Amino acid sequence: MIKLLHVEDDDDIRQIAKLALEMTGEFEVLQCPDGPAALAQLATFRPDVILLDMMMPGMTGKETLAHIRALPDMAQTPAVFMTARAQTSELEELRQIGAADVISKPFDPMALADQIKQTLA
Repeated sequence: MIKLLHVEDDDDIRQIAKLALEMTGEFEVLQCPDGPAALAQLATFRPDVILLDMMMPGMTGKETLAHIRALPDMAQTPAVFMTARAQTSELEELRQIGAADVISKPFDPMALADQIKQTLA
């Protein structure tokens, strides 16, 4: 099972992503509505991959990733961003801060698991 931490402030997107990933039988998904909640979960949940929303209130996806990267055993965990702002300059900036991939919103729920597995391959 691939352990995935999904950080997303939109309830509907969280529900769709969880259903799409878990129905494959290959993912164990833990979801958090914001960065601080995700950081708190990392005390007990060690994901194989992190799926982060870019724009969230309070702490952005980039800020959340910076905090996650500061944890010694999380520095190399692949991070995939989901964003509606998928312009070339934005994509390049996300890759420079360590994004393994960027998925554009709206995303295809039927392709989500395969996109994440390709990133991990």
